[in-house]
Amino acid sequence: MSAEFPTALILILGALGVPFLRGRARAAWMLALPVLAFAQIVALPLGEYAQVEFLGETLVLMRADRLSLAFGYIFAIATLLNVIYSLHDEDTVQQVAALAYAGSALGAVFAGDLITLFIYWELTAVTSVALIWARRTERSRRAAMRYLLVQLASGMLLLAGAVLHFQASASIRFDLLGLATPGGWLILLAFGIKCAFPLLHNWLQDAYPEATVTGTVWLSAFTTKLAVYALARGYAGTEMLIWIGALMTAFPIFYAVIENDLRRVLAYSLNNQLGFMVVGVGIGTELAINGTVAHAFSHILYKALLFMSMGAVLLRAGTVNGSQLGGLYKSMPWTTGFCIVGAASISAFPLFSGFISKALILSAAADGGYTITWLVLLFASAGVFHHSGIKIPYFAFFAHDSGIRCAEAPRNMLLAMGLTAALCIGIGVYPKPLYDLLPYAVSFVPYTGAHVLTQLQLLLFSALAFSVLMRTGLYPPELRAVNLDSDWFYRRIAPAMVGALGAGIAAMRLALEETLLRVGAPLVQVVLRLHAHGGPLARTLSTGAMALWISALLAVYLVMYYV
Repeated sequence: MSAEFPTALILILGALGVPFLRGRARAAWMLALPVLAFAQIVALPLGEYAQVEFLGETLVLMRADRLSLAFGYIFAIATLLNVIYSLHDEDTVQQVAALAYAGSALGAVFAGDLITLFIYWELTAVTSVALIWARRTERSRRAAMRYLLVQLASGMLLLAGAVLHFQASASIRFDLLGLATPGGWLILLAFGIKCAFPLLHNWLQDAYPEATVTGTVWLSAFTTKLAVYALARGYAGTEMLIWIGALMTAFPIFYAVIENDLRRVLAYSLNNQLGFMVVGVGIGTELAINGTVAHAFSHILYKALLFMSMGAVLLRAGTVNGSQLGGLYKSMPWTTGFCIVGAASISAFPLFSGFISKALILSAAADGGYTITWLVLLFASAGVFHHSGIKIPYFAFFAHDSGIRCAEAPRNMLLAMGLTAALCIGIGVYPKPLYDLLPYAVSFVPYTGAHVLTQLQLLLFSALAFSVLMRTGLYPPELRAVNLDSDWFYRRIAPAMVGALGAGIAAMRLALEETLLRVGAPLVQVVLRLHAHGGPLARTLSTGAMALWISALLAVYLVMYYV
C-alpha cells in the first residue's frame, strides 16, 4: 500500500466494516487489518508523506523515522495480539471502538505536526472510552465519564499549547518543543496527563480496572505509551522529567502492595513502569532514549500478558480480588504459566524482555551521574518484583485454596497469551532484533556478568523480604477495602465544595425571591401614582412602557434565579 495512505485509516476505516460481518468472516477481517497495517509500516521508507495544506500550513499525516517506526511496529503487533485475545467477544461496539482506538494511536505516532497530533489525540480518547462503558455497570459508567473528561482536558491543553507555540515560533511542526514558551509548558502538561504523572495519574487506576475483560488489555497498550512517544519526541533531555519519572517509579509500589483488586495492582504497576520511561526521556542521551523505546516495546507485551491473564481469571472466576482467589493453578494451569512469564518479564529476570530493556535505562542513569535516581530505580525494581512478580501470581493462582473450580481460558485467549509469552521470552533471550529497531545504533551488551549478578541479587533480596514478611505476618493481607489515593480530593472534596456552593447560591436566590415579592408590589404602586399625578413618567411613558418596567424587574429576578 502507498505511503501516501495513512496507516491509521487502515484500522479506522476497516473498523467500520466490522458490524456488517458475522462469524468467521468478521474474525478474518479483524485479523487482517493489523496484519495489513504492520505490512505497510515494514514497507515504509524514511520520510514524510500524505501532506495536506490547511489554512496556509502543511499538515504531515505520515512521518516515518526510526522513533515513529519503532512505536508503529509495537502498536501494530499489540493490535493483532489484542484482536486474537478478543475474538470470543461478540460485542460489536467494543470491537469497532478497539480497532478505531488502535488506529488513532498509530495516527498520532506518525503525525508530523501538532494539529494532526491533536486530532488523533482526541480520537484516542473518544474511541477508548467505549471499552470502559462496554462493561455496562454503574461503576464503569462513572469511571468512563471521569476518564473521558480527563482525556478531553488533555486534548484541550494540547490544542491551546499548539496555538501558543505557533504564535511564538510560527511553526506547527511536532519536533523538539522544550519549555522556552508557555505553549511548551501547556503541551507538556497535556502529555503528562496522558502519561499519568504524579497527581495526574488517578484516571488510570480509576478507569482501567472498570473496563471489560478485553478492554483493559487494549487500554494498557496504547494511551500511556502514546504519551511516552510524545514526550520522547518533544521533550528529550528535559531534566525535570528525571525527577518526575523517579517519583513515578516509587510511589505506586506502596499502593500496589496493599491493593486487593489485582487489575488495580497492575494499573499501579503500569505507573511504576512508565516512570522508568520518563526518566529515560529526561536523561535524553542516545542510550537513554533507546532504553525508553525498548522498555515501551517490552512493557506493552508483558503488561498485556499480565492483564490478559487477569482478564481470563475474571472471565472464569468472576472476580480478581486477591482475597477471593487462590488455588486456580489447578483449574487454569496454562493461564498460570503465562502469568508467571509476564511476572518474570516485568521483574526483569535475565532471559526475559524486561531485563534487556530496563538495563538500558539503568545504565544511562549510572553513566550520566544520576546516582540518586539510579538508587531510586533499583528500589523500584525490587518493588515491582514484590507486587507484580510475586503478588499477582501468588494470590491469584496459589496462596490458600479458594475452592474455585472453573474452566481454563478460551482457546483464543490462550493463543494470544502464548504468542505474547513467546515474544517476552524471545526478546529476552535474543534482543538484537529489538535493538536494531531503536532510534540510535546500539552497542550495549545486557548480558555481562555484572549486570546479571546485580539483577539476580536484587531479585533474591526482594524474594527473601517477601518470604520473611509472609512468614511473620507483616505482609499486608488481602482485604476487601478501598484505598484512598489523591483522587479522593476531586472525587469527594470537590463535589462537597460544589454542593456547598450550590446550597449557598440557592439560599441567596430564595432570599432575593422573598425580597422581590415584598418590594415588587409597592414599587408598582409608586410607578402608578407617579403616572396618575402627572410626573415625568406620565409624560414619557405609555401603558406599554409600564409593562417594560415590570418586565425589566422580572428579568432581574430571572437572572438572579439561574445564577
